[in-house]
Amino acid sequence: MQVDRLHLDLGGRVTGVDLAKTLDDETVTALRDAIDEYSVLCFPDQAMTDEAQLALTGQLGEPEEGHVKFGTTGEIDYLATIGNVVDATTKRDNADAYTLSQKGNNLWHSDSSFRSVPSYVSILHGYEIPGEGGETEFVSQRAAYARLDPERQLEIDDLYVLHDYVFSRSKIAPVHDNHAASLPPVAHPLVRTNPNTGERNFYVGSHARSIIGWSGIDSRRLIDELNELATEPTAVYSHHWSPGDTVFWDNRCVLHRGAGYDANKWRRYMRQTRVAGTPKVT
Repeated sequence: MQVDRLHLDLGGRVTGVDLAKTLDDETVTALRDAIDEYSVLCFPDQAMTDEAQLALTGQLGEPEEGHVKFGTTGEIDYLATIGNVVDATTKRDNADAYTLSQKGNNLWHSDSSFRSVPSYVSILHGYEIPGEGGETEFVSQRAAYARLDPERQLEIDDLYVLHDYVFSRSKIAPVHDNHAASLPPVAHPLVRTNPNTGERNFYVGSHARSIIGWSGIDSRRLIDELNELATEPTAVYSHHWSPGDTVFWDNRCVLHRGAGYDANKWRRYMRQTRVAGTPKVT
């Protein structure tokens, strides 16, 4: 396995690993170490299938059930489609309700930060890629935390922030009542520590609603300040997808967003799974 750095703050291009095959323990350990170091891992030319992706997810940890279908209907699933493809001949256009709801992914966020146990890693595989647009952008909240002066770090180290799915996504499209009821706001530490490396990062994004114990104005001022620091243009790694790319990212310290594309013109078909985090969050 070889990893070539893609950006100063985060990202590695990984070769020498076939993710569609069962991985030995040594490779799984190496991948976990690479996640800790690079935060985002890009694997080109992977012959992925849904079955192989679910098996891969299980090798990295406990697969996380999807929240949308479960919250709306009570059904449990582990694979989600990102994009507008329905089948080999049909796609959803820009005006479709599902396409509109997915525009929430164009906000900077950490997957499942609004759950009591947030995600560890997301895994996304690209099958059909738009000819224009459709990139996924990533930033490191760990690198952004390191850019804070020590006094500012000390000020925020012991704070807690409420993460609220309905707060963020209802700005884009309505959230089904059942889905909203299944995801009440949850509190997480504003600053998290990687249990393996000891490195620290702040933990915000579009789902971060307010600081516990602070006024709304002061809460938004701090959260907006941290989001802006993390997402300044020079800090962004933009992944330009090719069919066959599989990308991992570490939700404990990474924010990401979709760059958008013209669904009237292009087809986009991606499949996503997530590895659940651990109940103890620091």
